[in-house]
Amino acid sequence: MLRNPTTVLALLLGALLGFALAVSGGVQAERRPDRTDLPPDDARLLVEVIERIKAEYVDRVDDHELMQHAIRGMLSGLDSHSAFLDEEELDDLRIATEGSYTGIGIEVSYEAGAIVVVSPIEGSPADRAGLRTGDVIVAIDGHEVAASGLGEAIGRMRGAAGTRVAVTLEREGVDEPLEFTIERAEVEVQSVRHAVVGPGLGYVRITHFSETTARDVAAAVADLQRRSEGPLAGLLLDLRNNPGGVLEAGVEVADAFLDEGVIVSASGRARDARFRMEAHPGDIARNARIAVLINGGSASASEIVAGALRDHGRATLIGRTTFGKGSVQTILPLSGGQAIKLTTSRYFSPSGVSIHERGIEPDILLPRDAENPARTATATLPDLDAEVAVALEWLQQGMSAQRVAGQPSTATAR
Repeated sequence: MLRNPTTVLALLLGALLGFALAVSGGVQAERRPDRTDLPPDDARLLVEVIERIKAEYVDRVDDHELMQHAIRGMLSGLDSHSAFLDEEELDDLRIATEGSYTGIGIEVSYEAGAIVVVSPIEGSPADRAGLRTGDVIVAIDGHEVAASGLGEAIGRMRGAAGTRVAVTLEREGVDEPLEFTIERAEVEVQSVRHAVVGPGLGYVRITHFSETTARDVAAAVADLQRRSEGPLAGLLLDLRNNPGGVLEAGVEVADAFLDEGVIVSASGRARDARFRMEAHPGDIARNARIAVLINGGSASASEIVAGALRDHGRATLIGRTTFGKGSVQTILPLSGGQAIKLTTSRYFSPSGVSIHERGIEPDILLPRDAENPARTATATLPDLDAEVAVALEWLQQGMSAQRVAGQPSTATAR
């Protein structure tokens, strides 16, 4: 006797749920106190939804595809940073922190069915095309992001170097959607550049935090010490539009300029999600005055560095309020070369403040009309713009790091 489709599907789903609970939790006696079985009503609802989709959706869809959508939706519904990573997406994540890849070069978050640009990677095709922090990508090659999801959307932006992709986005202050046709290219994950910008003055630009960033920063500062005219008296650390990256790399960079004290602490439910990281003796800048440039594209590990240096009185922050990403994601491997990127902690600055969805306010506030300033005629790097000029002037004048709670001072970009 044949079972009807509803019975077969219910049995299959029940078996899958039971197996998942068994392998993840062990025997009943070993389960954690907070582990519970899926409520029967929720299991029944899930079966009903799957049945309706399979019977009535306009296009035929197989069970594997449905389960993939369910898993992705489950994770994306938690917060904008948690996600399911298939084998290709996991490889992409490794590449972004270790090497290079071909694509358009943007760091994004996924919010309410849309891709929000945290920052275009400096020098990337997206950067050259004019994409900005805060742009909301709504379609890629005509495919709506809300319908395709984050993983598929990122896959569409990736591709062979020399090929083109159409990106449709919405921008604050612009009534109609904007469309950019961008040629994909090899995006290098080189995160540090530096230059001597005046007598005893050094400039270090960090575009993101990868596994090599701390080592590259140390090498850059050592080179600045050698090339400067006399001891390095001032250092400008440029973290504008730096979307973050590897947490440990941010901690190591902050540690490089601190002799002691807490850099960051974090709280979470799992044992590994609760941690406290402290500085070790040794300041690679040898007590040189430090200014840190920040803006709305400075996020995550950038905010850890900026917050730690400011809280310990080691640096003055110049620019605009940062992005406000105060959570930590952990890559948890799954079978088949897949993984989930799951928010496991919320972190706190040395002063015990959470910057999540609030950001870090600068000590010296730059006006917003200086956000995309004209380049100076004497610039030796593309980054030496009007905002850099303000920070360098502050360093040269030897301004003290005076902060008035809730009332950052205002500087004028020149």
